[in-house]
Amino acid sequence: MTDCIFCKIISGDIPSYQVYEDDDVLAFLDITQTTKGHTLVVPKKHIRNVLEMSAEDAATLFSKIPHIASHITQRLSASGMNILQNNEMIAGQTVFHAHVHLIPRYSKDDGFKASFTEHDLDLKALQDTLTTL
Repeated sequence: MTDCIFCKIISGDIPSYQVYEDDDVLAFLDITQTTKGHTLVVPKKHIRNVLEMSAEDAATLFSKIPHIASHITQRLSASGMNILQNNEMIAGQTVFHAHVHLIPRYSKDDGFKASFTEHDLDLKALQDTLTTL
């Protein structure tokens, strides 16, 4: 895709700070470092997001995450790692080329907040709706 910033990074048309590369994926530092070492892992094949991935494409991308995340955590002496993946604008996706955020964590007050809001829902009805997969 010619207008995709990540495709341009993959092709070398836009410079990046690469952390890892193989035939299928590229990992590079996010220009908006949420925490030190915030890295994006992208498939080299243009795919909008996980909702449009084949099982094979997902397996290829996600099989690389443990190795890259462990390497970053060890090299930066991080205490942990948030792994985040957004799909579509409503979920916070701003670049429409699939990517996984690896966000090293150093302390509870390092600037990144991962929180969930609880909802009291009918879990049985929800299960019944979802079990048609």
